[in-house]
Amino acid sequence: MANDPNRPQAIFLLILLALIWGTSFILIKKGLTVFSAPEVGAIRVMAASAFLLPFAFPALGQLQKHHYAKLIFSGMMGIFIPAFLFAAAQTRMESSITGILNSLTPICTLIVGAWLFNQKFKTPSLLGIIIGLAGTVLLTISRSGGQIGGINLYALFIIVGCLCYGVNVNFLKFKLADLKALTITSVALMFLGPLAAIFLFTATPFVQTMKTTPGAWEALGYIGLLGMMSTSIATILFNNLIKISTPLFASSSTYLIPVVAVIWGVLDGETLVIGHFIGMAAIILGVYLANRKK
Repeated sequence: MANDPNRPQAIFLLILLALIWGTSFILIKKGLTVFSAPEVGAIRVMAASAFLLPFAFPALGQLQKHHYAKLIFSGMMGIFIPAFLFAAAQTRMESSITGILNSLTPICTLIVGAWLFNQKFKTPSLLGIIIGLAGTVLLTISRSGGQIGGINLYALFIIVGCLCYGVNVNFLKFKLADLKALTITSVALMFLGPLAAIFLFTATPFVQTMKTTPGAWEALGYIGLLGMMSTSIATILFNNLIKISTPLFASSSTYLIPVVAVIWGVLDGETLVIGHFIGMAAIILGVYLANRKK
């Protein structure tokens, strides 16, 4: 991309994506000050669904019957389930730590690709996976004050969420390669939005919370922004970045997201110790080795 006229635009999109995705963890934290984790997850999906609905209806004409079940599965793996898992994790974990752990997604993508889709990876990739997982363990046992304690089991929610992302990335590559990213995201959310709404209004005290809890509208605004920006707009931006650059360049957002998440966390009063920084460095090194091209 040295002499590529699209390079300035690509760099701008890369930084913008990192800012949007890196900010998502602090927005979840703000939403959790009023709402429960299931409510945050449901509101996030609803907001994203509503925002992309104008794109979904025109995209229906591009679909065949066999696409529908695949789109629902992709939406569940890539959007619906992770939305609930990440919110649940942040009830007991700092937003900065969840942002760092989110960087496991490329490693999980490699593992799922090898396990379910018979993809092969070479020795550097295996070494990267081992280093990344070691960083994850260190990150989840580091405590404030520099102490090392037991595993924070809520980190498992993040790991499972990253595995869901890994399944979805591979599924998109091998089962939905004939559809555009915007079509996949908008139509999947069109199906899943009503499911999230039914859950929110029938299985949670959302309506009562909105009526009686101070700060509820502000918290709702944070989650709505989360759904629109992190799930909807970021998908469109990432799709455009892929078109004007390369997948390898676009994937470098993985290294920037935890930096943004940590900055937001520190500004919000979160405390990080040396174990957290070593763990973050190990995960980023592991992701680099796992994805390095010769």
